[in-house]
Amino acid sequence: MAINLEALQALEITDMRFAYGERETMLYALSIGMGRDPLDLRELPFVYEGEALQAVPTMAVVLASTGIIRKTGVDFTKVLHGEQRLTLHRRLPVAGELLANSRVAAVYDKGAGKGAVLLLETTARSAADNAPLFTFVMTIMARGDGGFGGPRGSAPEPHQLPERAPDHIEVFKTRPEAALLYRLNGDRNPLHADPKVALRAGFERPILHGLATYGSGCRALLRAVCDYDAGMMRSFDARFSAPVYPGDEIVTDIWRDGDIVSFRCRVANRDAVVLNNGRCLLGVAP
Repeated sequence: MAINLEALQALEITDMRFAYGERETMLYALSIGMGRDPLDLRELPFVYEGEALQAVPTMAVVLASTGIIRKTGVDFTKVLHGEQRLTLHRRLPVAGELLANSRVAAVYDKGAGKGAVLLLETTARSAADNAPLFTFVMTIMARGDGGFGGPRGSAPEPHQLPERAPDHIEVFKTRPEAALLYRLNGDRNPLHADPKVALRAGFERPILHGLATYGSGCRALLRAVCDYDAGMMRSFDARFSAPVYPGDEIVTDIWRDGDIVSFRCRVANRDAVVLNNGRCLLGVAP
């Protein structure tokens, strides 16, 4: 079924309520690799409530999954997650209730046989005091839905990485069971758990969630440029470029220019860039 542009532009989800606690905060941190060394006192505050618990900033993208993509009418079997952009309006609480609104911020028709690009925006605010918490935008490539007569164009240009050598390099080996752990945050797609499903999809074994790689990149920057202070991150954007297999070693190249941090993640032994055009804005969270 072709995209109905008018319906897509009017699509909106309003005040969907979500609640989470310290358990979910610690589970998310563990699922992206925090606490791998249980004696590392810098990471313990993300996985243990007795050490002034902190929330990893990128947990925001799993806290407000409104499911708006399922309501767009696109062919879900041909959808790719192209980019993820996150803006934090204040330090992410370690527990609470939030209200989320989602809408289609933009849609571009690439033409018949070329697909469509959708920008799905979610904003969340605290249910306790109505204060803004975060905004994130998912760029979705709907490969089976072009040619519906919509506006031409494309998603915003990706952030360009510096041409000099990285200022920092972080190396992190993912857990073999990382995808099984990460799926407990809410994404139960069997592609990340069932070897038979992965083979049918063309992968030798289950792959890691793209948003798990995204979270791993956040962990690397927290260590390299934030001294593990989660309140220093004001935004975190990246483009997905290749899959990661659980157990892969991720190398994160990091460049710092004032409050702007550029980054990319790669799996060196496969010569694959898995997260690209990364941009993180630093600042003091209110």
